[in-house]
Amino acid sequence: MPSLADEARIALDNITDRTSGFFSPTIRLGVTGLSRAGKTVFISALVHNLLHDGRLPLFSAQAEGRIAGSYLQEQPDAAVPRFQYEDHIRTMLEGREWPASTRAISELRLTIDYESASGWSRFFSRGRLAIDIVDYPGEWLLDLPLIDKDFATFSREAIERARTPSRRDMAGPFLALLDATDPAAPADPERAQALHAAFAAYLTACRGDRTALSTLPPGRFLMPGDLEGSPALTFAPLVLDPGKAYSRSSLAGVLERRYEAYKSVVVKPFFREHFARLDRQILLIDALQAINAGPEAVRDLETALTDILACFRPGRASWLGSLLTRRIDRILVAATKADHLHRESHPRLEAIVQRLVNSAIQRARFSRAEVHVLAMAAVRATREATIEDHGDKLPVIVGVPMAGETIAGETFDGRIETAVFPGDLPADPGLVFAERPVDAEAPVNFVRFRPPRLERTAEGLTLSLPHIRLDRALEFLLGDYLA
Repeated sequence: MPSLADEARIALDNITDRTSGFFSPTIRLGVTGLSRAGKTVFISALVHNLLHDGRLPLFSAQAEGRIAGSYLQEQPDAAVPRFQYEDHIRTMLEGREWPASTRAISELRLTIDYESASGWSRFFSRGRLAIDIVDYPGEWLLDLPLIDKDFATFSREAIERARTPSRRDMAGPFLALLDATDPAAPADPERAQALHAAFAAYLTACRGDRTALSTLPPGRFLMPGDLEGSPALTFAPLVLDPGKAYSRSSLAGVLERRYEAYKSVVVKPFFREHFARLDRQILLIDALQAINAGPEAVRDLETALTDILACFRPGRASWLGSLLTRRIDRILVAATKADHLHRESHPRLEAIVQRLVNSAIQRARFSRAEVHVLAMAAVRATREATIEDHGDKLPVIVGVPMAGETIAGETFDGRIETAVFPGDLPADPGLVFAERPVDAEAPVNFVRFRPPRLERTAEGLTLSLPHIRLDRALEFLLGDYLA
């Protein structure tokens, strides 16, 4: 994907990283996922549990008492915003609200002092591992395939998606404006701005709860940041005649240059400066939202995840090769919000996600990368219980639904705790892709819950954030570094 010049700069960055970390090993952990998958919550919970000696029985270094201490340090990248861990924890613990979604890249360095599991290694000195956690929006990954696509290819694919049955209504205003636009006409700034605004509004509508669509490049149109209004972010696809050459002064010529500028100014720097420097990666997926929205959303999520995983650089480099280029040797694909289901449905959730990413996972394994699928909740907002209904015992989850959530016609105010029977996911993962899925034992009903109140011990000690399988995630991502 990158040019030779990009590869040279990547190699230089990697040599700098490796030499600076020669005496103090460092791992760069990428955390990404599509909108509302729980990236901010995952990082906050990971750090909180390590800083506060959390309950992590399957994280071997912690369970075996080999972690002497964990602490935050200044991050190495001075130009990257710091992940505001303290603010996010305060929002969850004091306000019992979920923190705001990731809008841009951020970074946090967590350092762990530990004793090696090897007696020989312990003889010399205590180990120390710096973990640079890089948080970035998954929508940005959907831009990486654009590097290899010209404006005509981007336009054709984007318009074909907009005209599919599930998107046609939301794309209506954009398509109507597009049909009334002549790409060969002289460039008109107002027409270009109108096309961009209509296209961006359509992408935003696709991301709503009702549709929950995921394949929405260009990603920066959904979160432009400080580039909002710049020419590089003010373009839209056009209906182009195959093989026709458009003049530089035409609307097509101007928007093509802006598209190429978007790749140069936005996409390539992200790939070179951040993405190509990762060692491990967790990809968070809110599969429940897509299942709630229906089969079309599930299939669209499958397409987006395949595109995202295809962007990773999986594999294992040789010792010498690792000085010049990084390979992501472990990828964790985590289905989040497992606390919205009873544990009996967790294996089914994992099977659905396995189906979603199966082809991309197979490609990664051919590159000798380890890929693992896991159902988890970085912060557990519910507890499990059993209720009787006409003599039958039903497994339920108990929590405080967020204000505005509706169950059986009842709208909650965000203060009342209630028991919810979420239903059962189908035993056959393929059924969630079907146009008319066969009903499971009961209809599936997913609602969102507020963060929990932290438990206290008899001595008044506040415990760490509860979770589901966060320890398994840590063991897969970091366990071998702390062995």
